[in-house]
Order: sequence, then structure tokens, then C-alpha cells
Amino acid sequence: MYTIQVSTSGLRFRFFGAAFVLLLGVAQAHATQESAKEKLLSGPAITERVKGKRIYIEVPFGGEIPLYYRADGYVDGSGEALGLGRYLAPTDSGKWWVEENRLCQQWTTWYDGRIFCFTLQQLSETQLYWHRDDGEEGKARLGE
Repeated sequence: MYTIQVSTSGLRFRFFGAAFVLLLGVAQAHATQESAKEKLLSGPAITERVKGKRIYIEVPFGGEIPLYYRADGYVDGSGEALGLGRYLAPTDSGKWWVEENRLCQQWTTWYDGRIFCFTLQQLSETQLYWHRDDGEEGKARLGE
């Protein structure tokens, strides 16, 4: 017959260790959310980042779609390099503006002319993270 001995002090240590790791993870997630909120761009900062610039939107299947945010409030987009002509008009233009710390845009034909607005976070000098009002999100690269 075998006897199994269980050390309760070892179990207690493992429980408290696991609880500490869990609490540390929650604290780090909260800190990450707070720092992300701090990096949300304000209206003037959004205008400064996009006005007169080309922004390259990463697409899920690889590649980028260049959008040119003209200084006159118009935006030009092209999906030609990705071969998007099979799915939608390969190029389009529309209007852009900043409203309540969000970048808003409306295309002539893309998205059936629906207005979308985005919050933007600065990830690095050349990288942005965007979150669209319908829940879509992704990364973009700042160009000239």
C-alpha cells in the first residue's frame, strides 16, 4: 500500500502565486488601456497628422491601400495595387473632416457613400491605430 502526502504549504504557495500572476495581468491590462486612451489623438492632432498626407491602411490579406487626405478636405483612395477592381471601384474620392476628436470621411461610391468616423491612436512616429465607429479596427502607416 502506498501513502500519498500532500503539503498544504506548497498548495497555498501555488494558489497565492497564481492569484498574484492573475492580479498582475489585470493591472497590466488596465495600464495598457489607460496608456492607449492617453495616446488617442485630439481633433487638432488628427488634422495635423492627416492634412496633406498619404496614409497607408493595412488590409487583412496583405498589402496597403493608400489614401491621400488633401488639404482642401477631399480624400482620394486607390485599391488598384491590390487588384480590388474586381470587388469595388478601384479608385474613389470623397470628403474628410474632423468631428469630436474623430476623423470622419464619406466616399462617393465606396461603402455606398456611408459616413464613417474613426478614433486614432499614435503608436509610433509613423504608425497609427484606428477604430471605426462600426467596430472595425486596424493599423495605418503615415506617409508624405
